[in-house]
Amino acid sequence: MVLDLFAGCGGMALGFESVGFETIGYEMLGDACDTYSSNLCGECHQVFLEPGMDLGPDADVIIGGPPCQPFSVGGKQGGKGDRRDGFPAFISAVEMYQPRLAMFENVRGMLYRNKNYFHSIVTELMALGYVVEHKLIRAVEHGVPQKRERLFVVAHRGEWRFPKKLGREYFTAGDAIGDIAFATNEDSKFLTKSMDVYVAKYEKKSQCVRPRDLHLDRPSRTVTCRNLNGATGDMLRVKLPDGRRKRLTVREGARLQSFPDWFRFSGSVGSQFNQIGNAVPPLLARELAKSVMEYLNKSPILTTNEIQKLNQPKQPLLF
Repeated sequence: MVLDLFAGCGGMALGFESVGFETIGYEMLGDACDTYSSNLCGECHQVFLEPGMDLGPDADVIIGGPPCQPFSVGGKQGGKGDRRDGFPAFISAVEMYQPRLAMFENVRGMLYRNKNYFHSIVTELMALGYVVEHKLIRAVEHGVPQKRERLFVVAHRGEWRFPKKLGREYFTAGDAIGDIAFATNEDSKFLTKSMDVYVAKYEKKSQCVRPRDLHLDRPSRTVTCRNLNGATGDMLRVKLPDGRRKRLTVREGARLQSFPDWFRFSGSVGSQFNQIGNAVPPLLARELAKSVMEYLNKSPILTTNEIQKLNQPKQPLLF
């Protein structure tokens, strides 16, 4: 059983279910919970996670994506002082359930201004008897048509191996949405004339060699809530042959995140965009889930002394 904390719409859980895991989700947002429960085999419970909560059945694995806003370079980076910090609840669940493996995902900003807090999280997991390893993973290297980079931290008691990069050329945005990128209908939304003027000024001032439109011959920029849902000059958009810039649809954003077309999102369009932008790409989650399955099937459980020895850093933990 996999307990999925701060589960969002189920991007990580979809990857885990695809290789045979059973999941149970816990998420505070109703639309995301409904999306999870409507598309996955596991059920998502709408709840605000707090330390010490009873989450039901025993679990071999705990995964999660505690809110990234406290650590994102696009925010105030309040870290531990931000009321949205979900790490106390995540660590509490690990302590209560003692899973064989725990994994969380967050933004790379945790390693910089909030590196001391990151170090304290790692230290707490070590104190619970785990070997703790972390890695910045580029989604494009694992089948996702997007230059997304996120921090993954794994606490384990055996011989863990992060998934290897796929041995092929990267998928492009065109691979994901080429068949629908130029399609329009009465619901299509376009950048306004004033936004086009702003974009032109932005690109001139920043000396863009290539405009920040979505180029179908290369992977997409990172898909976020802001550049899907926010009306800004940095939003993801497709430049049509007639010169208009079309904002991405929900399905186009979902494909760039590697969600299958049968996966349907609940709520308003804005809510759907936020669910997509916050999700772990399912194809990346699937590669991680394969490594977790291999770890559970093959890795011996180490003794306390062996764990302590492995936790002696051969190089600085933070950089």
